[in-house]
Amino acid sequence: MNTNRVALVTGANKGIGKEIARQLGQAGFTVLVGSRDVGRGEVAVKELVADGIDAVGIQLEVTDAASVRGAAGRVEAAYGQLEVLINNAAIIPEGDDGVLGIQDGVLRAAFETNVFGLVAVTQAFLPLLRKAERARVVNLSTSLASFEQVGDPESRMSTVLTLGYNASKAAVNMVTVMLANELRDTGILVNGADPGNCATDMGGWSAARTPAQGAAVAVGLATLDADGPTGHVYAEEGRLPW
Repeated sequence: MNTNRVALVTGANKGIGKEIARQLGQAGFTVLVGSRDVGRGEVAVKELVADGIDAVGIQLEVTDAASVRGAAGRVEAAYGQLEVLINNAAIIPEGDDGVLGIQDGVLRAAFETNVFGLVAVTQAFLPLLRKAERARVVNLSTSLASFEQVGDPESRMSTVLTLGYNASKAAVNMVTVMLANELRDTGILVNGADPGNCATDMGGWSAARTPAQGAAVAVGLATLDADGPTGHVYAEEGRLPW
């Protein structure tokens, strides 16, 4: 039985997810690199291991109930508990548009991965989180889910017409708050992390922030002390308005 602190990062085979895995590994965690594609996950694990990270691949498709259950069972058998869950896996589906242009299937696809998948993973791994001494849950969010920022016509956020992504991430914020309330007496802290617009497949490679910069926000929340906050969303500059 591995005695290291164990963290699971979904969608960790590339981008911000892989950098979260790297930074958690540097902080002393055994990092489970969740990836829906086994091959891509193995490539990421080899890279992390070469950098001295205690990384282990785990196949996990967040929209597939059998995959989620199987992953939770494998983690329980191998480690017995889970200290950190980072719900990073998310999509901006092809055809994501504003209210007037988006197709029903596109909106559904965004919610299937970004909300329903996140909730399913959290439910499946919660029994293992409860066994840890100081468990943390971090849900990746975005300023595009902020009513205050998107509702401000002077804000750049008001010009980004991706209803599926924006609305699903706003739902993630509510999941974060409700879960924090439900777990408030358990010592499990639950927060959202806005990494900012980073140079990734999703953010676009011209973005100014690096994946490592974006990852640091989530890692900070994953390693909060016992008296840390819960039920909020944070970016590099601090707690965000919603």
